[in-house]
Amino acid sequence: MSEDDERTFVAHKQQIAVLWITLAYRLLMQNGWITMSDTNSKSKQMRIAITTGEPAGVGPELMYHLSRYHAATLPLHARCASVEEGGLSSDEIAKSQVELVLIGNKALLEERMKLFGSDFILHDFKEDEFVPSGPDESGLGHLSCLNIELGTPSIAGRQDERNSPYVLATLDRAIELCLSGLCDAMVTAPISKSIIAKTGIEFTGHTEYLQEKCHCNEVVMMLGCSKMNVALVTTHLPLNKVSEAITKEKLTNIISILHHDLKAHMGFASPQIYVCGLNPHAGEDGTLGMEEIETISPVIESLNATGNYNLIGPLPADTLFQKKYLDKAAAILSMYHDQGLPVLKYAGFDEGYNTTLGLPFIRTSVDHGTACDLAGKAIADEGSLLSAVSLAIYMANHRHKGQ
Repeated sequence: MSEDDERTFVAHKQQIAVLWITLAYRLLMQNGWITMSDTNSKSKQMRIAITTGEPAGVGPELMYHLSRYHAATLPLHARCASVEEGGLSSDEIAKSQVELVLIGNKALLEERMKLFGSDFILHDFKEDEFVPSGPDESGLGHLSCLNIELGTPSIAGRQDERNSPYVLATLDRAIELCLSGLCDAMVTAPISKSIIAKTGIEFTGHTEYLQEKCHCNEVVMMLGCSKMNVALVTTHLPLNKVSEAITKEKLTNIISILHHDLKAHMGFASPQIYVCGLNPHAGEDGTLGMEEIETISPVIESLNATGNYNLIGPLPADTLFQKKYLDKAAAILSMYHDQGLPVLKYAGFDEGYNTTLGLPFIRTSVDHGTACDLAGKAIADEGSLLSAVSLAIYMANHRHKGQ
């Protein structure tokens, strides 16, 4: 046998060995004898379900940018705990292998993503096959896709209520994947509340929908950027109903969830939470309102007395968002939507994220709307999407570390 023939023979033997190993691995996975987490002791394999949002908005096209990164190496633009505060290092996160699973109409995603470039492949999602996301050695990007059929063809920039069931179907499928353990976290692209409402479905937002679907008594909406986290006591509620909604029971539940998830998912060993007052000047000793005296202060004092909490407040919101406080705060707790979020969005709109705390799984989201006026033009900024994905990966890693 010549030297060339010998090399060819050895190569064929190696190919056959790899084929048999692959077949054996798939058989073991299909029968549940091994799981993805068993297959690599040095790196954690995880899946992130990503709903692609309103089909006429910017969500579908922005997914292209995820194919250009190895997800575990995405920069973290979030106020998570530093290593000194109990958090994970970027090196620890980078050890993860991540499969990003886009949930949406495959043909639509391919069409819109190609506005930026055609150097990607969308693989059909298979429960028993793990496909790491990101570019390969040739620069070709890889993402997985779980196809959902549209209600009607979608045109960029032109919303159609007939696609509302499609939008909700993407959310429902992501919920199923996370609850079953097939995915470690969910990231959501923007949807249109008003378009869904036109169908007669009562829908006020992702947060409330996920809360209902997961049968949670209480959840917490928290938004953030690299400079701060801002959690909300009340969310999508008219201003004239805010005061009556803030009860001692609700405030206690909100703070308990916030404290727990800042520790469990964001790495803070002892999270310091700054609490806003409801009224101007935090009520100014009752002169401008009694909510601080009757509700907010008693809850803070009661929780701090247990020795498990580090709550500071109530403080006037107009002076709270200063560097001397933000540098120490794991989170700011605002009493209502427009009390803290204008400051946050001014400070970090392009890197902002949203997360729902208190769910049985991790959920993060972009911090912007459908931007239908930008859809189909390949000009929408991907920063918020990348922030939401990187945060989901960080939180999933920290959750696994604590298990």
